[in-house]
Amino acid sequence: MSTAIKPKHQRLVLVLVALTALIGAALLAAWALRNQASYFYLPTQMASDPPEQGRAVRLGGMVETGSITKQADGVTIAFVVGDGKARVPVRFRGITPDLFKEGSGVVAEGRIGSDGIFVADNLLAKHDEKYVPREMKDMSEAQARQAVKNTK
Repeated sequence: MSTAIKPKHQRLVLVLVALTALIGAALLAAWALRNQASYFYLPTQMASDPPEQGRAVRLGGMVETGSITKQADGVTIAFVVGDGKARVPVRFRGITPDLFKEGSGVVAEGRIGSDGIFVADNLLAKHDEKYVPREMKDMSEAQARQAVKNTK
């Protein structure tokens, strides 16, 4: 009597080993990236369930009118991001995007500081769907299409 494994069973064992290796690799990758994920919070979520201090997150909302103030050093600004229900104070040191202004949408990437202020490392300004680059503002639709064709 032979104790050799049948080819049918060899394939099944091979498939199970490959599947186990794939699941293991996926779990290992997920575990390695667990602290690298940057979660997105709205001001209401930030106020009700703030992330732990020092965790990299994104805060999205509208820059409240009248809230932008420049600090004495000239490169740090403070402003408030709101969503109509909650407000989060933000501090950013650096050059702001051209589209960053009061009343506009913003996504701030950073961390909650020990003082409760969101310290942004990066700002992403959002524009509305009617955005037109400065260079194309005074062009007609036909001229704009022609300018786009000429850049290709």
